[in-house]
Amino acid sequence: MSELVFDILGVEPDPYAASPTLNFGLRISETTGMRVHAIVLRIQIRIEPKRRRYSPAEAERLVDLFGETKRWGDTVKPMQFAFADASIPGFDGAIEVDVAVPCTYDFEVATAKYFHALDDGEIPFLMLFSGTVFTRGETGFAVEQVPWHKEVSFGMPVKTWDRLMDLYFPDQAWIRMRRETLDALQRFKSDRALTNWDETLATLISDANSAKEVRQP
Repeated sequence: MSELVFDILGVEPDPYAASPTLNFGLRISETTGMRVHAIVLRIQIRIEPKRRRYSPAEAERLVDLFGETKRWGDTVKPMQFAFADASIPGFDGAIEVDVAVPCTYDFEVATAKYFHALDDGEIPFLMLFSGTVFTRGETGFAVEQVPWHKEVSFGMPVKTWDRLMDLYFPDQAWIRMRRETLDALQRFKSDRALTNWDETLATLISDANSAKEVRQP
């Protein structure tokens, strides 16, 4: 049987994809000397929040996800980030490939909230591998499964995520709302003759702060 070793070499934003995409550099080594004809690879990517420390400012922004810090021992759990598929061509010894992972900046998605809350350091990923290996030996082709225990821990710099979002959404963020809320915002925007959504929300916040000041004794 073959013996595969997986390593993550790095990760970079893809500047040419149609939507935000991270390219993970993956090295696969076969250590028994057997020729690998092809691999149909499946990768599950998880975030393991307990593997890093958080500043007070980061902890405050993570309350929406994990609650108060005194409860984090119970509430901080691994989060599913993405699944990725890759067709690996034949090789002897080792091969290096890029695995494309599409990403979202939707703030209704827990992972996007988590990434946005971080100022610096690394995002702790766990990459779990599965799939089918096609080998070629002296007696012909053989089919094997990638063992379920194959996994790699990898830390992606927070700055890499920031560069990805700046590349596709410079100085912007996305939120999702009900149609009724959007219709109400549209009426408010038209009534005030405001030019864009950013100005509309800024005006609402300003009005709310002014009303709060008036109510204070």
